[in-house]
Amino acid sequence: MASLLHSSSLWWLMVVVAATSLLVGSAAPAAGGFRLELRHVDSKGNFTKSQLVQRAAHRSRVRAAVLSGGSTTVVSTSAASANSWDVRPNVHWSHSEYVVELQIGTPPVPFVAAVETSSDLIWTQSRPCTRCAYQPTPVYDPRTSRSFVPEPCSSAMCRAPLPRFNQLDYSCSSSSNNTRRPVPQRCQYSYNDTVLGASTKGVMGRETLTFPGSRPGTSMSISGIAFGCGYYNTGRIFNSTGTLGLGRGPLSLLSQLGIGKFSYCLTDYFLPRRMSPLLFGSLADLGGAAAVQNTPLFQSRFDESGTPYYVNLRGISIGPTRLPIPDGVFDFQQSDGSGGAVFDSTLSFTLLEERAFQEVVTHIAALLDGGITPRPRSYTANDSSIYYDIDQALICYPLSNGDELPVMPDMVLHFDENADMVLHRDNYMILLKEQSEMCLAMGAAQGISVIGNFQQQNMHLLFDIIGGYLSFVPADCSKL
Repeated sequence: MASLLHSSSLWWLMVVVAATSLLVGSAAPAAGGFRLELRHVDSKGNFTKSQLVQRAAHRSRVRAAVLSGGSTTVVSTSAASANSWDVRPNVHWSHSEYVVELQIGTPPVPFVAAVETSSDLIWTQSRPCTRCAYQPTPVYDPRTSRSFVPEPCSSAMCRAPLPRFNQLDYSCSSSSNNTRRPVPQRCQYSYNDTVLGASTKGVMGRETLTFPGSRPGTSMSISGIAFGCGYYNTGRIFNSTGTLGLGRGPLSLLSQLGIGKFSYCLTDYFLPRRMSPLLFGSLADLGGAAAVQNTPLFQSRFDESGTPYYVNLRGISIGPTRLPIPDGVFDFQQSDGSGGAVFDSTLSFTLLEERAFQEVVTHIAALLDGGITPRPRSYTANDSSIYYDIDQALICYPLSNGDELPVMPDMVLHFDENADMVLHRDNYMILLKEQSEMCLAMGAAQGISVIGNFQQQNMHLLFDIIGGYLSFVPADCSKL
């Protein structure tokens, strides 16, 4: 049996903002909250279903390497043995599945930001570029923006931590203005993904971010946002010009605006042109439905920023059967910070700790046809716009009719406080008619489990940062 998935995605969402009210030149969001409309990263391409799966598998694999921080290995398994390999892909900054279309500066220029729930930093490519990747929109230049303010070294933002799987370093520098007046030291940053070999370096500053409003000709502007001007950037940034962090650390958009909760609801994965709502503040509300499930969020003492959204995953059921996953498989290890489970909007396909994943694969095979043997489906590069540096593989099962998925029971993820996330068949299996098979939209990992956005589709999730809870309820996300 085989499995893969080193992930990287949240389907690049382009955010077309629908503001609840107009906010101009303010450092806080509109009273009552605001709404963004997210678009899948592949929404502008005419991709087949197989191509969408192919692209998602690649992004998922890269994302898994990011979340591992170098300590987690995404694994491939077979009937005879289980082997692991180093993950050293030629990485791109666009390892998200959703991007948000913003503007930055005064006058505003486009800022297409990859949405990152497991990171905090907001940054964009900036002039003067020592090294910048190509982008189709004008590169932001702080020298021509009337609202740019450099961040001094004395600022608390110049020492803000990031998640442990990222490396953020600061230094201070002075520059001469050819006058006798002293020039204040500026905060320089260096942000690295050591696993991926991607980085951005530059100076920290504050700027105005502008979102297009819900009505033509309106906009929402937020001033004084701390961000990174990336002058030296390695890797590739397909479909984005930087990132927008929605983690719990001090540099994230949420923390800077004092937003205590947010929610999102991702529409059908294979209808990528449908918009998905991202709600902030009081608009992030699941209502009083009895079906709402609640489970505590917790933080790792190994992660100073507290950014990743950790939960306690207790077990998995398929139909009436609780899978025989050994006790402690999903436990967070206080000794070294490994283990645990994270909700991540950036990852496409869920990653389960290897021993749990094997139980899922075996049980599905037994459900389908006693002795059926699942096989890996490898994807190779056939799209010049993507780099496939390492094999992609999903666990796939042959179909007898080749036209439709068989009836299958729900999969249930069991979390703390009896919170059960029910995944219907289409939230964990993918039909590929061309190959007359269906594939499990999950992969195996060692050292962490991550709940990806494929499993989150048509599920309204609310992250209550102040209350310390994750809440979720099934929903038709296209109607929110």
